[in-house]
Amino acid sequence: MKFLEKRVVTCFLKTGEKILLVKRSEKVGTYKGKWSGISGYLDEGDADKQAFKEIKEETNLSLNDIELIKKGELMEVLDEAKGIKWIVYPYLFEVKHPEKIRLDWENTEMKWVTPQEIIFYPTVPKLKEALEKVL
Repeated sequence: MKFLEKRVVTCFLKTGEKILLVKRSEKVGTYKGKWSGISGYLDEGDADKQAFKEIKEETNLSLNDIELIKKGELMEVLDEAKGIKWIVYPYLFEVKHPEKIRLDWENTEMKWVTPQEIIFYPTVPKLKEALEKVL
C-alpha cells in the first residue's frame, strides 16, 4: 500500500507535572473529536517556527508565555485506514501563564492531565508515544 506522507508538529504544553490535552473540533480535517496536543501541518520550512505559530494560533499564548523544554526525535505514524504516513515532530513546552490560554476554533475543550492519564482519552494515533519522546 502506498501512503501519502504528511508532516506535522505536535506540541505538548506542560505546567508543573500536568500536560495539556485539547479535544479536536468538528471543523478540523482529521481526527474530529479526538484528544491531541497542539498540532498543525508543516508544509515547508522550519518545524520550530511552525510549533510556535501553532501554539500562538490555537492557545493565544505568545513567545513570552512559553519556554521550549525539549524537541523529540521524529516519529512515523502509519494510519492505514486513511492511507497516511504522518511524520511527527514532537515538542515539549513549559507554560508560564496557563490561565492565559484561549482556544481557537480548532479545539473545543482542554484538560490538564498527568502523562499517565493520557491512556484514558481517545487520542489521535500514537499521541502517548509522541509524548514519551519529549518526557
